[in-house]
Amino acid sequence: MAPLPVARPAEPARADFNAVGMAGLLLAAVLFAYFPALRGGFLWDDDAHVTPLKLRSLHGLWRIWFEVGATQQYYPVLHSAFWLEHRLWGDSVLGYHVANAALHAAASWLLILVLRRLSFPAAVLAGLVFALHPVCVESVAWISEQKNTLSAVFYLAAALLYLRFDQTRRRSLYCLASGLFVLALLTKTVTATLPAALLVVFWWRRGRIGWRRDVMPLVPWLAVGAACGLFTAWAERKLIGAEGADFSLSVLQRVILAGRVVVFYAGKLIFPGRLVFIYPRWTIDAGAPGQYVYLLGILILLAALAMVARRRRGPLAGLLFFAGTLFPVLGFVNVYPFLFSFVADHFQYLASIGILVPIAWGLLWIVVRIPVGAQARACLLLAVPAALGILTWRQCRNYRDSDTLNRATLRENPSAWLADYNLAVSLGSRPGGLPEAISEYEATLSLKPDHWAARSNLGSALLRTPGRAADAVAEYEAALRLRPDFAEAQNNLGVALGRIPGRLPEAVAHLRIALRLKPDYDGAHNNLGALLVREPGSLSEAIGEYEAALRIAPDHAEYHYNLANALALIPLRLPEAIGEYRAALRLDPDYMEAHSNLGAALARAPGGLSAGISEYEAAKRLAPGNPRIRSNLAKALARVPGKMPEAVLEYEAAVRIDPADPQTHMDFGVLLSGITGRAQDAASEFEAAIRLRPDFAEAHFGLGVILLRMPGQRAEAVGHLERALEIRPDLEPARRILERLKTDDK
Repeated sequence: MAPLPVARPAEPARADFNAVGMAGLLLAAVLFAYFPALRGGFLWDDDAHVTPLKLRSLHGLWRIWFEVGATQQYYPVLHSAFWLEHRLWGDSVLGYHVANAALHAAASWLLILVLRRLSFPAAVLAGLVFALHPVCVESVAWISEQKNTLSAVFYLAAALLYLRFDQTRRRSLYCLASGLFVLALLTKTVTATLPAALLVVFWWRRGRIGWRRDVMPLVPWLAVGAACGLFTAWAERKLIGAEGADFSLSVLQRVILAGRVVVFYAGKLIFPGRLVFIYPRWTIDAGAPGQYVYLLGILILLAALAMVARRRRGPLAGLLFFAGTLFPVLGFVNVYPFLFSFVADHFQYLASIGILVPIAWGLLWIVVRIPVGAQARACLLLAVPAALGILTWRQCRNYRDSDTLNRATLRENPSAWLADYNLAVSLGSRPGGLPEAISEYEATLSLKPDHWAARSNLGSALLRTPGRAADAVAEYEAALRLRPDFAEAQNNLGVALGRIPGRLPEAVAHLRIALRLKPDYDGAHNNLGALLVREPGSLSEAIGEYEAALRIAPDHAEYHYNLANALALIPLRLPEAIGEYRAALRLDPDYMEAHSNLGAALARAPGGLSAGISEYEAAKRLAPGNPRIRSNLAKALARVPGKMPEAVLEYEAAVRIDPADPQTHMDFGVLLSGITGRAQDAASEFEAAIRLRPDFAEAHFGLGVILLRMPGQRAEAVGHLERALEIRPDLEPARRILERLKTDDK
C-alpha cells in the first residue's frame, strides 16, 4: 500500500484551485463514464425504494419518518429524497440515474475539499480516482444505492465542517457538522463510523489523540452512531429477516470471515477486474487451515505498518480507515445480503477512500520522479482515472436493465441463485417469457431448494400454464412447508385449488387462512369472493368479501367489476351492479369486460337497452375481434325495432371471427329463425352448432323446430326434438311439441 505523506498543518486553499470548475469537471466525467447506465431501467429492488403510491402524499412523508416498516429500511432521509424526486420527475428512471450520478460527483468533489483541508498533495487525483473507479458502479448505477451516494455527501460535508471546527473551535461549525452527521446516519447507518474515522485522521496528523481536544467533542457522535447502528442491526434481523440457519456463524467463523472480506475488497480496489453484482458465497470452515491465510496476512500487514508508523503514519491510518469503515459489513453483524453473498461492491463505497487516497498519493510520488516535463506528468497522472473511467463505462453496460444484469452475473457466477430468481421474475412478467421463467425458477431451486419465494412464484408460473394447476398446487404446498405463515402462498394455493374440480372447499379454507395471517390482504378478500360465488348459498358472503377488498383498496377497478358481477346475479340489486360497473370504468375507461357486462346489465334494466347497446359498442371498439361481444351486441340490437339487419351483421362477424363456437352458431340460428325467408340459414347455423357440440340440446331443439316449418322434413325434425329431450329431459318445450305432434297424428 502506498504511504500517506507525513501530516502537515492545514493550509488555506490556493488561489489556483477553482472549486466550481472542479465540481463541473467531476460531474461531466461521471456523467460520461456512467452514460450506459443512465439509459437503464429499474433493477432488482429499485421499485421497492422509489416511493410507492401509498407514500406519495404528505401523510406518506409523515409515515416515512414516523412509521417503522413503512419503507423497506428505516432510512427516512433517503426515502424523503426519493419522495421529493418522485414529485419532480415521477417514475422517469433517467431522473433517478442522473440524480445518483450527480450525488456521486458531489461526494467526489467533497472528498477533494476534505483532502485539501488536510493539505494532501494528491487531492484532485484522489477525487478523480474515486469518481471513476469501477467498484463504485454498483452504488451509482443501482438506484436503490442512492443511500450510498447521498449518505456520502452528508458524511464528507460533515467531515469537512468538523475539520474546520477542529481548527477554529467555533460552536456554529460543530452544530452544523453534527446536523450533517445525523442526516448521514438517517440516510445509511454505515456512516456511524465517521467519528472513529476522524480520530484516525487526527492521529495521522498529530501523532497522538488528545482526550479533551479530539475525543470529547466526538463522544455525542459516537453515542448517536452506536444507537443507530444497534437499531439497524435489530431491524436487519427482525424486520428484514437477517437471521436463521444461513446466518448462523460462530465467533471464530466471523473472525475468519472478516479477514477474508478485508483482503477481498482491497484486492478489487487495486485490481478492479471481474466485478460481479453477486459474488459467490464462501464456505467458512474454521477447521480448514487455509481459511486462516487471509486473517494471518492482515495481522502481519498490521504489524509491519505499526513498525513503519514510527516514521510514516499514513499507511496504517489508511488501513485503519478502510477496515474500520468496513466494520458493519465484516460479518460481526448480520446483514440480509449475507444470505446470498458475504461481499458486494456497494458495501465498500465509503471504505474505498482508505485505499484509493493512498494509491493516488503513491501515483503522484512515482510520477513526479519521472524525468519528463510538467505536461507529460499531467498526462501520466490523468491516464489512471481515464483508464478507470473506461472500465466504469464497460461495467455500466451490465446495468442497462434487469435481464442484462442478471445474465451478466450468471456468466461470472453460475451459482448465483438470486440472479436466476430475479431473471425468472422478470421473464414471467413479459409476454411469451413464461417457459423460460419456469426454467429459471427450477434453476434457482436446484441451487437453493429452501427458497420459499421461488417455490411460490414457480407455482404462480405453473398456474398460468394450461393443464398444470396440480403442479402449481404442489409448489405452493412446498412453499408453505418452508414458511407456513406466508399469506401470499396461502392465497395462491387457494386460487390454484379452486381450479381443480372437487377441491373448492379446500381452496376456500386456504384463503381464509391467508386472511387470518393478513387481515388487510385485499387480493385474498377478492379471491375468496370469487370462490364463494361458486358455492351454493354463499353469494351474500361473496359480496361481503368483495366489499372488504374495496374498503382496503377502493381504487382497484377489478374489485368493483367483480362486485358488480356478483350483485348482477341478484335481480333486486341490479342497480347497485350497474353502479359498480360504472365505478370500475371511472378508474379504468378501457376496461373492456366492464363495458360488456355493464351493457348486459343495462339491457336487463327497464329502459336501459339503448344505454346497454352503447356499452356493447364501447367494448367492441376496445376488442373488435371478440366474438362474444359481437354476439351480445347482436342480441341487444335484435330487440330494437329496425335494428335487425345490424344484428345479423354482428352475428355474421361473430361466427366469422370464431367459427368453432357452438353457442354463437346457436344464438345466430335463433335470430335467423325469426326472420322471414331465413329458415334455411337458421337451420344451417343450428347444424353447425350440433357438429361442434353433438350433445347441444338447445341446438337440436332449435333445428327440430325450424325443420317442422319445411316441407318433407317432419321425420328429421322429430328426430332432433327427441334427441334434445334425451339429452335434457327437463326441456319442456320439446316435450310439448312432441306430444302435440302425436296428438295430431291420432
